[in-house]
Amino acid sequence: MSTIVLIHGLWVTPRSWEQWIPHYEAKGHKVIAPAYPGFKAEVEALRADPSPIASLTVPETVAHLEKVITGLPEKPVLIGHSFGGLLTQLLLDRGHGAAGVVIDSAPPQGIRVNPPSQLRSLFPIFNNPAKRHQAAGFTPEQFHYAFTNTLPQGDAQAAYDRYAIAAPGSWVWTYGLIANLTPGKRETWVDFHNPERAPLLFLAGGRDHIMPPAVNKSNFRHYKGPGTITDYHEFPERSHWTCAEPGWEEVADYALDWALRHAPS
Repeated sequence: MSTIVLIHGLWVTPRSWEQWIPHYEAKGHKVIAPAYPGFKAEVEALRADPSPIASLTVPETVAHLEKVITGLPEKPVLIGHSFGGLLTQLLLDRGHGAAGVVIDSAPPQGIRVNPPSQLRSLFPIFNNPAKRHQAAGFTPEQFHYAFTNTLPQGDAQAAYDRYAIAAPGSWVWTYGLIANLTPGKRETWVDFHNPERAPLLFLAGGRDHIMPPAVNKSNFRHYKGPGTITDYHEFPERSHWTCAEPGWEEVADYALDWALRHAPS
């Protein structure tokens, strides 16, 4: 039995893990899926009024997750999706977690790969500077392209209706495509040479539009800490919605099996 912390990404809530939680619990593990500050409300409430999350910052979110993790009786396995993958990298760099898995991860500062599909996916957040100070989201059509492009239209709409919310626009503006134009270390800086960092696995989807494999591969290759373990695996036909699209069980099992094999006994 291990403790597993599931860290959700932007534009969704912990509801996005609703299939993974019982899947891991059935294997005998303790599973926690903490919400970012302000994200604890139900999807429907946040969609109606996203103001509680509009001004949230990354440092506040990391501090909240650190409090959750340090309150546990053992170092957990950390599994993060999308921006939750970036948060997982930040937490591992700070000494948290027995092992980490990042799925379709947003990149930390210093990753300069920006494929065209990523530019298109994030354009709805960049198309108006006012969104930098708002909670900004996607239309169903934009969500279908960025997240659920492998799903039929009806299934994509159902996923949008159940899971999609807005997210702090400042996170995309500050840490997204233009982050590397700002000199100095940002809140998303990671020490790629940290020799104390726990084992880390990158999982990428070959058809992911918003965080394509090229982004994850570049992120993976930056890690060069002596004596550390870093792996990369790609699921060729999976989208950014890989944690909920059909076949998610294969991703969930691969992630956990790797983490349990590499976590200190």
